[in-house]
Amino acid sequence: MRISTQYRRWMVAGTLLAGLAGVVRAENEAPVAAQVEDLKKQVINLNRDLFILEEDLLFPASTQLAVFLSVDTGKFMRLDAVKLKVDGEVVAAHLYTDTQLKALARGGMQRLYLGNVKSGAHEITAFVEGLGPDNRTYKKASSLTINKETDIKSLEIRLKDLSTNYEPEVSIVEWE
Repeated sequence: MRISTQYRRWMVAGTLLAGLAGVVRAENEAPVAAQVEDLKKQVINLNRDLFILEEDLLFPASTQLAVFLSVDTGKFMRLDAVKLKVDGEVVAAHLYTDTQLKALARGGMQRLYLGNVKSGAHEITAFVEGLGPDNRTYKKASSLTINKETDIKSLEIRLKDLSTNYEPEVSIVEWE
């Protein structure tokens, strides 16, 4: 069940109208500015609660698959793009900016995909493209077959430099 954008707008508008009606009635209680500020906080809290509810409804734990990306490279590859396939279907693709690459290099992780999959076996494939030394183009891929059960399944695509062969390595790791 999906909460429609129109429904959210009605909820927010209803809250605003109820709050404004309370402001009009409370002539001598508190200054209007303080009441409006309180109303803004209530609307923000309501919006946060609606977002959490929508996430829970769209991605229940029994079908949720989350895929993250981490990068530990720099000497042998500069990341340009990532494409993710689940059971042969492209579910995520991303081109990276310099700012995003700096964030990833500082230890950040990107949530590349959050979606629903049925219980059972699924093949996850990650394709990574980038530039190596002397602007040499690298295209690497990694696959992993997972068994989705009733719990949330979280995976990490790890991109790291290997000093043994002076090339980048792509691996997919299942979180416990």
